[in-house]
Amino acid sequence: MNRLVPFFLVLALGCKSKDALILSTNSDINGASKNPGKVVVAFGSCNKHDEENVFWDDILELRPDVFIWGGDNIYGDTEDMEKMQQMYQQQQNVPGYATLAKTVFVTGTWDDHDYGVNDGGQEFVKKDESLQLFLDFMNVSQDHPRRTREGIYSTQLIRKPTGMVKIINLDTRYFRTPLTDSKKEGMRYEPNVYGEGTLLGERQWQWLAEELTNSTADFNLIVTSIQFLSNTHGFEKWANYPHEVERMKQVIVKSKAKGVILLSGDRHISEFSKMPVEALRYPLIDFTSSGLTHSYTDFKGEPNPFRIGEVIARTSFGVVELDLNTRQAVFRIMEENGKVLQELKQAY
Repeated sequence: MNRLVPFFLVLALGCKSKDALILSTNSDINGASKNPGKVVVAFGSCNKHDEENVFWDDILELRPDVFIWGGDNIYGDTEDMEKMQQMYQQQQNVPGYATLAKTVFVTGTWDDHDYGVNDGGQEFVKKDESLQLFLDFMNVSQDHPRRTREGIYSTQLIRKPTGMVKIINLDTRYFRTPLTDSKKEGMRYEPNVYGEGTLLGERQWQWLAEELTNSTADFNLIVTSIQFLSNTHGFEKWANYPHEVERMKQVIVKSKAKGVILLSGDRHISEFSKMPVEALRYPLIDFTSSGLTHSYTDFKGEPNPFRIGEVIARTSFGVVELDLNTRQAVFRIMEENGKVLQELKQAY
């Protein structure tokens, strides 16, 4: 495959958030849009740095405007930061990913395995050191304000001639308080008592509300490593903090932000979830894409009252095509060679 011409220019334009970046794209040379009215987002999660990811060339072929890491970008699970740094370097040296990273803007969040400990939260003793390695992996400059701030949450804007898309990367690890272990068969965790504990921490919640309230983007993509809508399985999920689920819905409604969409990973399955929210003129969609190198191959089913379509229990990646003119989003679960495993369309 011929190497694509880099299409983005990163500019600091004095945005309200100190860590916000503007990706100003030129439709003549950008990878995705010969059509300047569309933004193409590729994303995925659960990527073992020492196993083959067969999708890098397929993602490049789609010429996305941005690639978003959804978490578990490497499998570190270690307090040895030198070892973790070597794992990140191994991932950066993968030829297909190296080409992608030189061609397409890369952003995203982390999850437990690249954070450093399985199902880990605020108690992880090396979280500050791990944070710096994550920022290195994301090519964040050493003098950027994010280097001295707790948590890896961030925003970016993709600006096109006809509109904008805002990417909001949440940190569901650094501030997360303990989970509640479950004694039920097949359940690892159960929901906390309503009102107890937090996923995001108060400072990040305030930041998120500000980012949505002040957003003039046509679409706002919230990247959360764990599932937001699927609420009955026994693993990590937003529903383990039910008051935080309600708070998120209230923040979205109150902000009046346009086209809020949730992107999640973690589960080693891919699926679409959709839920109407009172006082919100469009439904909330949580697009789970997981995993890139390994999947839940012995998946035998689980309830999800908000699921649309089927569960994809094999390796895949996600694509979201956003039309800035028609305000329509097309969600696709993708396999190799351009094969679409499942598609969902939603007007905004």
